[in-house]
Amino acid sequence: MKYCAFLRGVNVKGTNMKMVDVCQVFKDAGMDHVSSVLASGNIVFSSDRSAEELKIVLEAAMSSYFSYEAFLFIKSQEETSLFWSNIPFEKHPDFHIYGFVGLHGIEEVLLDEFNKSTKADNEKAEVINGLFYWQVPKGNTLDSTFGKVLGKKSLKDKFTSRNVNTFEKILKIMH
Repeated sequence: MKYCAFLRGVNVKGTNMKMVDVCQVFKDAGMDHVSSVLASGNIVFSSDRSAEELKIVLEAAMSSYFSYEAFLFIKSQEETSLFWSNIPFEKHPDFHIYGFVGLHGIEEVLLDEFNKSTKADNEKAEVINGLFYWQVPKGNTLDSTFGKVLGKKSLKDKFTSRNVNTFEKILKIMH
C-alpha cells in the first residue's frame, strides 16, 4: 500500500531537519520505496501496515531520532488523490488554497473557527469529504484572523496544512 506521511511543524520555528535524514528514519522503521516531496515534510512510502499502526511507529521513530514531539498524518494514495480532486475553489494567481490533513473531525473544528473569524475579501473555507479547504488572498495567510488560529497549541497535534499544489506533486511521486 502506498502512503504519504504529512509531518507537522517541519522546518519552522527551530525544528529543522533534512529530508534525506527523515527518509532514512522511515527506512530504518521498515518502510519501503521512501522519498520526500518538498522540504515541508511530505514522505511518500510503501508499507503493508495500517495507517493507524504506521502513525504510532513513525511518530515514535521521528520523535526519538530528532528529539522533538513528532506529529504525522498518514494518508493512503486514494485519500491523497481525493484531496487533489475535490478542491472546491478555482485556482487564481491572487489566492492561496490550502488543504488541511488531520484527525477525523478536525475539519468541523476548523470550519467553526473559520466561521467565527474576521475574513479578508474572498477569503473562503469549505469542507469536502472530511477535508477542510481554505482560500486566502496571497500575503494574508499569516495575518488573517483564521491564520492566527492555526498556531494554537491546543491544535498542534490535530492537523497540518499544505498548499493544494503540494498534493499534485505528491501524487506524481506516488504513481
